[in-house]
Amino acid sequence: MGNRRRNVILVGLGLSVALPVGWYLLSPLFFDRVVQEDLPLAPAQPTAEMEEAAEATAAMEEAMEEPDKLMEEPMPADEMADMRILAQGEFYNLAHEGQGRATIYELADGSRVLRFENFQVINGPDLHVWLVPVDPVSDMVGKEIPGYVDLGTLKGNIGDQNYDLPADLDLNDFKSVVIWCQPFRVPFNAAPLIAP
Repeated sequence: MGNRRRNVILVGLGLSVALPVGWYLLSPLFFDRVVQEDLPLAPAQPTAEMEEAAEATAAMEEAMEEPDKLMEEPMPADEMADMRILAQGEFYNLAHEGQGRATIYELADGSRVLRFENFQVINGPDLHVWLVPVDPVSDMVGKEIPGYVDLGTLKGNIGDQNYDLPADLDLNDFKSVVIWCQPFRVPFNAAPLIAP
């Protein structure tokens, strides 16, 4: 009776640990997280360019009130025209299937953002977005990629999303972006970062 009771307790303890851990590791496979972020276009605080644009708008409104008056100030520049693509590439399969495009934009204010568009990957536990210094990325399981930079947790396994890049990050040191599963140390997908 003593051994049987001990075995029941051990099985109970084992299940009380195994079930939550199993749920944590496997439940993301059954749920999608959908994200739809817009591409950031304007800096948060007013700049000289924004003040000039406001003055130009006021002058244009004044000119519209007086149609015969000649407008000499230029129209404000389109925000999209002030952005430029620094690198981009299509996601390819490693441990799991996925798709989409990764693009690094430099915004009008000089900040840089990594954007995923038409992105989709199978969900997993604790997925992160890494920049890595290699291309192509190996599908080796259990070994981290030396020299990676972690940009944080993947916001969603489906949809358009943005990741701010540190100002001091030298993009010349990185050749790919990887969707990395922390608990299993597995690269799910990767995309090369190729300059246009």
